[in-house]
Amino acid sequence: MAISDDYISQVTDRIPLNTPLRLRIGLELQALIAERVERGQPVAAVLGQLGSPESLAESYLAAEPLVAATFLSRAAAKTVDFLLLVLMAATMAAAAFLALREYAFWALPILFALIGFGFPLYGVFSEYFTDQTVGKRLLGLRVVRESGARISLGQSFVRQLPQFLQVFWIDIMFALFTDRSQRAFELLSHTRVVQIAPGERTDGAALDADRHLTALGR
Repeated sequence: MAISDDYISQVTDRIPLNTPLRLRIGLELQALIAERVERGQPVAAVLGQLGSPESLAESYLAAEPLVAATFLSRAAAKTVDFLLLVLMAATMAAAAFLALREYAFWALPILFALIGFGFPLYGVFSEYFTDQTVGKRLLGLRVVRESGARISLGQSFVRQLPQFLQVFWIDIMFALFTDRSQRAFELLSHTRVVQIAPGERTDGAALDADRHLTALGR
């Protein structure tokens, strides 16, 4: 069943992390494939009936409503992330100052370099690996593709380009006028920031998954 396990992983890897639906889809697909194989269908035929992992994952996500994060909530999350990075960078710069007293004049450039390059890099990797930054987690926000699927590393990098290029304020102005509060480089990367529904429940996700699998012919 290694082929089916790989298929299921490809489907669930496209579902945002820390969502009840992600685990439930995996369990339901595993049961569905096993049931059809027991009926005598080859694994390859079953997977062919389900379609590509990408299309199957997006069909699940299409049934999940996405609520655009507000401009204020995004600004608050960004502020939390910035203050956190400044605190970390200041701590590292202070450590460098104490360790290299003869070269203390390097402490301030180190601080600015850590903030200037560390902030966008922090955004790239935290959003790619966890769908969120610390600030977004505290504010109940998540970064996803426009379809609701998880973003790729390339998309995560493109999202942060305005900070690398120092054109962030121009980029952010787009969020005030677009329908989904997307920045210019979010439109370019086909990503968006959404509000995590406070009422997410495993039971609700289970019901949605059951309905979807029924439609597939379970």
